[in-house]
Amino acid sequence: MQNEQPDEIARLDRLRQGDESAFRWLVDTYQTRVFRTALAIVPTPEDAEDVAQEVFVDVYKTIGSFRGEASLATWLYRLTTSRALKKERDRKRKKRFAFLTSLFGDEEPERFDPPDFQTPETVLQANERTQLINQAVQKLAESQKVAFTLHYQEELSYQEIADVMQTSVSAVESLLFRARQTLRKRLTPYIVP
Repeated sequence: MQNEQPDEIARLDRLRQGDESAFRWLVDTYQTRVFRTALAIVPTPEDAEDVAQEVFVDVYKTIGSFRGEASLATWLYRLTTSRALKKERDRKRKKRFAFLTSLFGDEEPERFDPPDFQTPETVLQANERTQLINQAVQKLAESQKVAFTLHYQEELSYQEIADVMQTSVSAVESLLFRARQTLRKRLTPYIVP
C-alpha cells in the first residue's frame, strides 16, 4: 500500500476481518471529508448525508476488494464523487420526469425548487459573495466541479485529484483552468474586487 501509515494498514486489515472498532475509526476519521466533498456536488446537506451513508456502506461491503493501489483517502474521495454525481443525475432525471408527467397527466406538476448550495459557514455568516460563488460552482460541468471542489475545498494536489478522478495531471490542470475561466465570466458582474 503506497501512502498508508503502519497503524492505518493494521486498521484496514482489521476492517477487512469485520472489526467494528476499525469501522468506527474509519467513519470518525473520514466522515467530515466525505460529507464536505458530497455537499460540494449535491444541493442539500440532507443529500450529502445520504451520500456519506451510502459511501460508508459501500466501504463496509467492499473493503475486501480494496487492494491499496491508491491511498484509502483517494479511494474514499473516488467513491464519494461517484455516489454524489449519481445522486445529482438521478435528482435531475426525476425533475425532468415530473415535468413530462405533468404535461400529460391531470395532476398538478410537482414543484421542485432546489435550495441554494450553501456550506455551514455560508449559513452562519449569511455571506452573499460565498453564495454566489457556490451557485456558480454548482453550474460547472461535472468533471470541472469535482476537480474544483477537491482542489480548492479539500486542498488535494493535482496528482491526488488525478488519482481520484482516474485521469492525468494535465487533464486536472485543464479542468481547473476551464473552471476558473467559467467562474470568472459568471461572477465578474456580481463581485467587484
